[in-house]
Amino acid sequence: MQIINPATGEMIRTVETDDAVSVREKFAAARAAQPAWAARPVAERVALAKTFGELLKRDIEIIARDMSLETGKPLQQARNEVNGSLNKVRFFCEETAAALAPAKVRQDGNTEEVLGFDPLGVVLNISAWNYPILVGFNVFLPALLCGNAVIYKPSEFSTLTGLHLTRLLHEAGVPEDVFVAVTGEAAVGAQLLQLPFDCVGFTGSYSTGKKISEALAGRMTRLIMELGGKDPLYVTDECGDLDAVADAVAEGVLYNNGQSCCAVERVYVHEKIYDVFAGKLKAKMQAWVTGDPLAATTMCGAITRRVHLKFLQAQVNDAVSKGARLELGGQVQEGRGNFYPPTLLLNANHSMEVMREETFGPLIGVMKVKDDAEAVALMNDSEYGLTSSVYCKNAERGKKILAQVNTGTGYLNCCDRVSAWLPWSGRGHSGLGSTLSRLGIHAFCHAKGWHIRS
Repeated sequence: MQIINPATGEMIRTVETDDAVSVREKFAAARAAQPAWAARPVAERVALAKTFGELLKRDIEIIARDMSLETGKPLQQARNEVNGSLNKVRFFCEETAAALAPAKVRQDGNTEEVLGFDPLGVVLNISAWNYPILVGFNVFLPALLCGNAVIYKPSEFSTLTGLHLTRLLHEAGVPEDVFVAVTGEAAVGAQLLQLPFDCVGFTGSYSTGKKISEALAGRMTRLIMELGGKDPLYVTDECGDLDAVADAVAEGVLYNNGQSCCAVERVYVHEKIYDVFAGKLKAKMQAWVTGDPLAATTMCGAITRRVHLKFLQAQVNDAVSKGARLELGGQVQEGRGNFYPPTLLLNANHSMEVMREETFGPLIGVMKVKDDAEAVALMNDSEYGLTSSVYCKNAERGKKILAQVNTGTGYLNCCDRVSAWLPWSGRGHSGLGSTLSRLGIHAFCHAKGWHIRS
């Protein structure tokens, strides 16, 4: 398989891929190795995860550079991802032992009722390319710490990063048959789904998630999916410093080239401040420099998948044909590489695909609303339900608005952030189940009830 640099179109290197035979062999080895791994004390598994975190810090420049080369992510943002992942390592190392400890629920006469947790067995992690470390950690770190073996398939667009993670886990002391990387494109993923995994953790698009769900239908396999988003943001008429808000919204739209499931994907602005805010947002977005991902000044790099350039252009053309005003950007950049500039569409409405279908790029539509009720109705007018944001100085008003929006995460006066201490979950087309927090630890366990009579 060729690894292509999306900023230049050049081949970085080739990687040997798996086939049906090697996939079955790796699964069998993981199944055989899992009981011994589960039998090791939780403290030992945690110690290995801590060592893994130290190795990540040691190799940050190697990992960040390869991630930037294969995904088009700006180099500094790749460094940020490695550094940010260390918080997840810390969370899981601090919380897993307590989360797995047997808990006495109550005493019923001479019977003690205890809640315990057992590992699931062998977990398949089909991971994503947009944040190859952060989204992978949501699945394979807790799965390993809970005593599961993991077959890990990094995206074909972030294979080099995935192989670095595999190398460092093995160097930290995780047995090679307990954490096993499988490389390849969609056909390899389909072969994996034919095997009797105890759990499948997938991060990616709704369309692929739907195919995985259909492939597993009737097999009673636990399925945890982090899917796409069409994340709304509402700027009320009392949000204070509009410059600061516009700066935060621009970052929420453009960070990682907009290729984030929790990126700001549609903006609603109260009519009283619409014109002023739109001008400030345009100025902030103009300041985001697009260019070579390895350059220190670059803020927007290359779009990872070349085919996606046509999709972005189609959303812009659709919006303009239906009355949107193209205020900034809006054309694929000429020359080599997959570059699309920061793009702002004003006077958007819900007849336009840019306000309905996931964009996953440096493109945003902005719509005027008359009041909070209209904003809530529009924010809920979506098949997705990942995150929602409200900017409002009056915290009670802001929380009241967010409480009415059907998403797994609500942001008040912030956006586009993830904390390992809180659950990450989607509603509707945004996913199934939860990762992160203690819920995301228990997701990779069987709960077991113990009735212990003296």
